[in-house]
Amino acid sequence: MAKHPAVFSDEFIPIFAKLLQEHTKVLDPFAGTGKIAAIKEYGFKGTVTCNEIEPEWANTELYPVDEWHVGDAAHMSWAEDESYDAICTSPTYGNRMADHHNARDTSKRITYRHVLGRELNVENTGRMQWGPLYRNKHVEIYVECLRLLKRGGIIILNVSNHIRKGVLISVADWHKDVLTTLKMEFIGRIEIKTKRMRFGSNSRLRPYVEYILIFRKETL
Repeated sequence: MAKHPAVFSDEFIPIFAKLLQEHTKVLDPFAGTGKIAAIKEYGFKGTVTCNEIEPEWANTELYPVDEWHVGDAAHMSWAEDESYDAICTSPTYGNRMADHHNARDTSKRITYRHVLGRELNVENTGRMQWGPLYRNKHVEIYVECLRLLKRGGIIILNVSNHIRKGVLISVADWHKDVLTTLKMEFIGRIEIKTKRMRFGSNSRLRPYVEYILIFRKETL
C-alpha cells in the first residue's frame, strides 16, 4: 500500500456524514485510499463503494469500505444506471501536485507521482495540470457519475482554488458551473479553512480555504 498525498482533511468527515445521513449508497469515484468510508465513525449506516485508478491506493484496509473497484472513473462499467443515491468525492485541483516529471534533485516535493513512486496512469487526473485536458476529463467523469446517480440523489465535492503564476484560478467555480450545466441543482457551498503546504512556489499566496459544494440531481 502506498501513501496518498491528498486524503480528505479530518474536519471534512463529520460534515460529510451529516450531509449523507439520509442516504444509503455512497460512491467515491476518486477514492484514493478510501477515507470517505470514515463517515461510518460518525453514524453513517449505509454502504460505501470506492473507485480508484491506481491499484496501490485501492483495496486498502485503512477504512471500512464495503466495495472496491480499480479503474478509470470515466468508465465505471461495473455499476448499473442509477445505482447510487449519493456521490461524495474530491476531484484533483489541477495544481502543482499534478507535476509528474521524475525530478532527481534533493528539493522537497509532494506530488502524486513522487508519493506513489512511479508514473501515474495516463487517465489519472492527478497528472493533469489545469487546462483543456483536465477540464475535458472531468466533464467526461461527471457524465459517468450522473449515469450512476439516482434521480433526487446528491453529489458532494471537496474542491479548492489555487494560484498559478500569481493569479487565482477559480477551480471551485469551474466545477460548480460544469455540474449545473449538466442539469444538477446547486444546493449550497460550505467554506472551511484548512492547512495547506507551506513551501514551494506561491506558498505565501496559497488560498487557505477549501470548499464543499452540494448538488442535487433533478427528479423529472
